[in-house]
Amino acid sequence: MKTGKTGKTGKTTRAAKAGRTVRCPGGSSFRLDVRAAVVVALLLLLALAASVLLIGTGDFDIPAADVLKSLVGRGDPGQEFIVNELRLPRVLVGLLVGGALGVGGALFQAISRNPLGSPDVLGLGQGATAGALTMIVLFSGSSAQVTAGALVGGLVTGLAIYLLAWKRGVHGYRLVLVGIGVSAIVTAVNGYLLTRADIVDASRAVVWMTGSLNGRDWDQVWPLLALCAVLVPFVLTKGRALRMMEMGDDVSYALGVRVERVRALLMVAAVLLTAAATAAAGPVSFVALTAPQLARRLTRSPGPNLLPSLCMGAALLVSADWISQRAFGADQLPVGVVTGVLGGVYLLWLLVTERKAGRI
Repeated sequence: MKTGKTGKTGKTTRAAKAGRTVRCPGGSSFRLDVRAAVVVALLLLLALAASVLLIGTGDFDIPAADVLKSLVGRGDPGQEFIVNELRLPRVLVGLLVGGALGVGGALFQAISRNPLGSPDVLGLGQGATAGALTMIVLFSGSSAQVTAGALVGGLVTGLAIYLLAWKRGVHGYRLVLVGIGVSAIVTAVNGYLLTRADIVDASRAVVWMTGSLNGRDWDQVWPLLALCAVLVPFVLTKGRALRMMEMGDDVSYALGVRVERVRALLMVAAVLLTAAATAAAGPVSFVALTAPQLARRLTRSPGPNLLPSLCMGAALLVSADWISQRAFGADQLPVGVVTGVLGGVYLLWLLVTERKAGRI
């Protein structure tokens, strides 16, 4: 009996260390997960360090110290132009795209209650690609028109998946299965569009479909930053409702959560974030799938882990972009190739793990 009491006390002590209640002026309070906060801080540091290294990487390498001086306006004029006008927008797009994909993936996985329920698997990236290809192949659209086409394509695909999966509500596995079917259809449409293109448009389309940060400038930064500034805080306020929804719809209803309303709003937010990220950088694969799962394993915390997923996605994408520029000598690869290779390995490991656990 004594040993049992000691074990119980030990578990209680570990639980108390894992979280801490923070009281705010006015009587309000919230629960702070200390481990998750540390993970978020470390991921932010990793993302910022990778960003500084990435800004200094190129045909004209710049030391990290000079990059920092240029960012605060105390560097050499030539270096300041390279850093602030040529390379900083690319890195900011990478951070925003990675963060948006991380949050979008966490939302879809929490809504579907399935680790495979990410935009990559559900076909949202393919839908955005179809919109972009339509503008490239059929209308020879400008960069702004291609971006708008990708955004519309992602939204239409997301709406189609939601409506097809609806049957007195949206069940997680039904959402995933419908998404896989829609993804196959849209992939076939994309192949058809490529066969209709001339050689110039086809080359342009293939480069865009790979997913790349090359040539990104401030025109891609501001729209994506504005969208993230609106949607990310809104999504973070729904973290409590998402944690309740993971216990099932009946329990969530009993706890006062308007399940279908919250689910629909969060799906719209996830689709917008994913479509905007795809419009800015092309369909960068597997970041939305891997970032939430890696964040969950680091925090060891239940729930959607929205903020850790955001930081993990940003760190993953800028790190992958640095690898794509440094690991292959003079042959620089699009970042989508690197994330595809790393994400494919992770997907195989995840499938094996889920099968051994008896969940698939």
